[in-house]
Amino acid sequence: MTGTRIRHHRGAMAFQAGLAAEHRIAQDYERRGFAVARRRWRGKGGEIDLIVRDGTGLVFVEVKQSRNLARAAESLTIRQMRRIYAAAEEFLGTEPGGSLTHVRFDVALVDGSGDMQIIENAFGQG
Repeated sequence: MTGTRIRHHRGAMAFQAGLAAEHRIAQDYERRGFAVARRRWRGKGGEIDLIVRDGTGLVFVEVKQSRNLARAAESLTIRQMRRIYAAAEEFLGTEPGGSLTHVRFDVALVDGSGDMQIIENAFGQG
C-alpha cells in the first residue's frame, strides 16, 4: 500500500471504530432507560454524537474513543466543547421548551478493548 492508501485505510478504520463506540454508548443509555433522540446530529454550529432524552430534559453526549480511557479523555478540547454548545443551542431551538429545556453535557470514553466510562455533567457552559 502507498502512504496515501495507508492513511485512508487508517482513517476508515478510525471512523468505523468511532461508529462502533457511539453505538455501544447509545445502547448503554437505552439500557438505563434513556430514549435516543438523535445520533450524529449535525447543525450549523457542529455535530453532536448522541442526544438522549432524560424525561423532559436532554443529554448531549460527546463520545471519545482512543487506545485507553485517559487518552480518550484528553482528546476533548475547549474548541470542541464550544462547537457542542453551539450545536446544542441550535438543537434546543427545535424543542418545545427551547432554551428552557433542562440539559446536561456528558462525555463517554471508550478504549481500544471496548471498556467504557460515562462522565455525567462532564462540562457545562461557562
